[in-house]
Amino acid sequence: MAENPFFAPSELPYELPPFADVREEHYLPAFERGMAVQLAEVDAIANSTEPPTFDNTIAGLERSGRVLDRTATVFFSIASSNSSDGVMEIEKQISPQLTRHNDAIRLNRALWARIKQVTAEGPEESWLLEKYRDDFIRAGADLSEPEQDRLRALNEELSKLSTEFAQSLLKASTESALVVHDPKELDGLDAARVDSLRQDDGTYVLPLLNYTAQPALAQLTDRDVRRRLYELSVGRAPGNFERAARMAALRAERAALLGFPSHAAYSVADQTAKSVEAVEEMLGQLVGPAVRNAKKEAEALAEQAGFAIEPWDWSYYSEKVRQARYDFDGAAMRPYFELNRVFRDGVFFAATKLYGVTFAERPDLGGYHPDVTVFEVFNEDETRLGLFVLDPYARAGKRGGAWMNNLVDQSFLFALRPVVMNNLNVTKPASGPTLLTYDEVNTAFHEFGHALHGLFSQVRYPRVSGTSVPRDFVEYPSQVNEMWVTWPEVLANYAKHHETGEPMPAELVEKLQAAEKFNQGFKTVEYLAATLLDWSWHKLAPGETVSDPEAFEATALEAAQIAFPPVRPRYRTNYFQHIFAGGYSAGYYSYIWSEVLDAESVEWFKENGGLTRANGDHFRRELLSLGGSLDPLTAFRNFRGREASIQPLLARRGLI
Repeated sequence: MAENPFFAPSELPYELPPFADVREEHYLPAFERGMAVQLAEVDAIANSTEPPTFDNTIAGLERSGRVLDRTATVFFSIASSNSSDGVMEIEKQISPQLTRHNDAIRLNRALWARIKQVTAEGPEESWLLEKYRDDFIRAGADLSEPEQDRLRALNEELSKLSTEFAQSLLKASTESALVVHDPKELDGLDAARVDSLRQDDGTYVLPLLNYTAQPALAQLTDRDVRRRLYELSVGRAPGNFERAARMAALRAERAALLGFPSHAAYSVADQTAKSVEAVEEMLGQLVGPAVRNAKKEAEALAEQAGFAIEPWDWSYYSEKVRQARYDFDGAAMRPYFELNRVFRDGVFFAATKLYGVTFAERPDLGGYHPDVTVFEVFNEDETRLGLFVLDPYARAGKRGGAWMNNLVDQSFLFALRPVVMNNLNVTKPASGPTLLTYDEVNTAFHEFGHALHGLFSQVRYPRVSGTSVPRDFVEYPSQVNEMWVTWPEVLANYAKHHETGEPMPAELVEKLQAAEKFNQGFKTVEYLAATLLDWSWHKLAPGETVSDPEAFEATALEAAQIAFPPVRPRYRTNYFQHIFAGGYSAGYYSYIWSEVLDAESVEWFKENGGLTRANGDHFRRELLSLGGSLDPLTAFRNFRGREASIQPLLARRGLI
């Protein structure tokens, strides 16, 4: 037991987890010790005979649970990025135990009585105290004993269902993959991509990514193969329909216990939106214009195709229309987007120009997989800032999509610098360079925006470190970072042909920019359809149940006036991991809510000279460095100088 790597802080630089020393048999003992030690620490705080102060109560809670934090951070990172049958079994076992553990803390009446007596001085301490009080109230600290017993049961069942949902979806990405025997069926994909899909048995397997419109649909020339891929995508993990319906009902019951009319009302109350009405007012401004745009686009696609467009045709003929109208071929950009150059000469270059930070690869520091690369990050004055960990490739055992997470939270309380990780799901070629699509480049910049939010954190307490901000604010800094993808100085530095080194032709960039607003109707409708589907599930009244989830889904989209058969939701219920296993329940609206702030911020950068150190320093100081230690909309106003308007967003998406 003394050899368990989680029992003491890592001795690696920045306390980077010692992945090379971690084995599956370490997890359960570390979880068990971590929970036991934290409960003892919490009991000592709750039963102290000293008068409650900020330091001995709130800061005491911040200091508690270090073994558990280290264990959970590594375990759930591995469960998302490099899972195995053993890890999945541990996850099933430990998830309900962690739920019981968290309830034991948040429903501790003696502890709650002390928290209510604490006073705080200083803006970060006052904000943190307010967050703790809100956390405990929302966790049921003021409920009666019978109500708390029911709440514990609800939380535990929800935890089990969420784990089952995620694991079912993870398996479905390979079990529901498109399998073909003749490579001719993959016509349209480049030769390197086809080669990377070849299996030992001679078949070709195209695994599913996490959303409805699989990227290959834009390239596959065989319409029947597109149909098969699309139907596999929308039909995967069918058992998750029932799990989702059950979770929605349980969440509605829990919301009622806590005094809310729906889970949506409960969920949004501690976000920047604050109310169901505010979210619905914003979404209501978007639905009509988005559907009108999508219908116009469908007409253009049908004209190009010569027949009515089905969902599996949309991406393919959208590319054809772009070629016809704008002489733009997205595939022509890929030779200029080599993975390493995109990061080192694009993503990192933009960060250096804006913030003065520099990056040095640390081959001596390893990850949990050979594909993982670690970079040390330095401020302009060469002081150490933190570590950035990059895991770019898709693999069996890795969930779909792209995400950022902290491996070590920045905090002055523990004198810790941040360690942040970005995960992508790029197909690894069998040989040769990794060439990205334009969308994958955009995703790389987006996720690194999250990473900057974590790296630049300058707060005392872990609870408000980095991206620990409201869910409908967290996407905002990452969306802002997307603006540098095509910024001329940045693009010229990284968009170079992987063979010749020649820069991307200016006319190709111009064609991209001219073509970008085409298909915005599709993108906005597929996103809004998913958002309103999430909203419908989580506006169920307590006691309301859904016996036919697929019929419910169809009815919900019709009622929201977003149903348009050629454009399905970006995520259907059965693979909507964000809301059923990802912490975004009744919160998928946050992407477009954050985009309002993002569009305003892009305007500010352009008005003030763009890619300059002065602009970067202002954004870093007033917003990125604060984490969740200040009201986020106050931070935005301090940065922008005024409240946000929706007009820049409408203009960007072609909805005016």
